[in-house]
Amino acid sequence: MGTQLFARGVRQGQCVERLNVEQPQIVADVHRAYLDTGCDAVLTNTFGGNSISLRRHRADDKTEQLNEAGARLARREAGKDRYVLGDVGPCGDFLEPIGTLKTEDLKSAFARQVQGLLEGGVDGFLIETMTALEEIEVAIEAVRSVCSELPILVSLAFDPAKESFRTMMGVSPQQAVGRLAGLGISAIGFNCGTLDMDSYVRLTQEFAGSLSGKDILLLAEPNAGKPHLEGERAVYDLAPEEFARGLERIQQAGAGILGGCCGTTPEHLAAAVRRLRR
Repeated sequence: MGTQLFARGVRQGQCVERLNVEQPQIVADVHRAYLDTGCDAVLTNTFGGNSISLRRHRADDKTEQLNEAGARLARREAGKDRYVLGDVGPCGDFLEPIGTLKTEDLKSAFARQVQGLLEGGVDGFLIETMTALEEIEVAIEAVRSVCSELPILVSLAFDPAKESFRTMMGVSPQQAVGRLAGLGISAIGFNCGTLDMDSYVRLTQEFAGSLSGKDILLLAEPNAGKPHLEGERAVYDLAPEEFARGLERIQQAGAGILGGCCGTTPEHLAAAVRRLRR
């Protein structure tokens, strides 16, 4: 979503959730571009839609409105035959005692977001790009405080760490599964991070080993290659067909829900759809 919004002239650093109300056609165009490739699902334009993140843009009083609008936009484009997942990203702060954020305030911030997404008609929730297990646990609790039935998917962002992988807060795939698998989630896995495609495949294998015997799907949303900076801009230069081959390897390693994160254009997902549905 971010990659495509910026390609359409949206300024980096602005509150993109406001677009759901102020320039909805831009967001709808992004959803349509991905749905036209044959994707089964889209994510709402609400990554920073919790009230703590929105407060930085002086928009926390519009939390429910912006999330509901984002969900309705995605629902309208997806119709009844495709899925809409409510996108719940990190708040950008740290819980006590590392930071100053109180658990009850974080839960309230997520619950307000989830309420808006639910009213907008989502089919489930993706808690994504997370690095701290404590924040994920609060987010799951917030979802369940508002909605007891819809599925929850969880995705963490990993970086290389010696022979394995860790999030920014030091969480391994094994720790994530061990701590979160019993909380009633439907899927767990990864998105974003600073890995190349070979590393994403190995990360998938680690997750698959930890999930063996558990009734939880493995979710994988790699970037379009390992990012590098050109000036102040992060560039992802893995070509669509290379991305599709990598995603096929990830599927073979055990992932059951597949998608793309930063840098993955509609062309990347179209190549993936062609390859994976042969």
